[in-house]
Amino acid sequence: MIAITMHEFAHGWVAYRLGDPTAKQMGRLTLNPIAHIDPIGTIILPLLFFIFRLPPIGWARPVPVNFMRLNNPKRDMLWVGISGPAANLAIACVSILLLKILPVLSLTIIGQIMLLAAIINVVLCVFNLLPIPPLDGSRIVSSILPFRYVAVYDRLQPYGFLLIMLVIWSGMLRRVFYGIILLIVRFLDMPVSLF
Repeated sequence: MIAITMHEFAHGWVAYRLGDPTAKQMGRLTLNPIAHIDPIGTIILPLLFFIFRLPPIGWARPVPVNFMRLNNPKRDMLWVGISGPAANLAIACVSILLLKILPVLSLTIIGQIMLLAAIINVVLCVFNLLPIPPLDGSRIVSSILPFRYVAVYDRLQPYGFLLIMLVIWSGMLRRVFYGIILLIVRFLDMPVSLF
């Protein structure tokens, strides 16, 4: 809940700072996790995937961003898109930093939760950078692509969920992103044997 709340809040806060008050006007610029819960994506689907022992998939209720209200829509889309994964990476860094500053925590349940939070947030950061709409990576790609290609790229949007499922279940996600996750884990010097 902390991960998805911070992720969505970051999108809304950066959009607000760059000229779009939509999230604030709709009461979504908040750290209250209830505002970011999507009944299907946050509760039902993850529960079903857990029951059937499938890779956990879920999502939060996206914070509304009107890209046309941003000061510079094309450029600012990049910053709004990258802010969510950056928030996840920041949570991972803070968790590991606290474990390093207070090593006694690693012997407690709190320390184990912090380590798990770091792992989850690294995975969320990397996963959300996939360039498949509606993931954040697609917003980054759209901000970089020349205008004439953005409309073509955005046509992937209706098929995004199916593409994400294909990437996960085919094993491509693990092959492509395992190295990136491992690099971040090593950089943060995370004490995890599973990596």
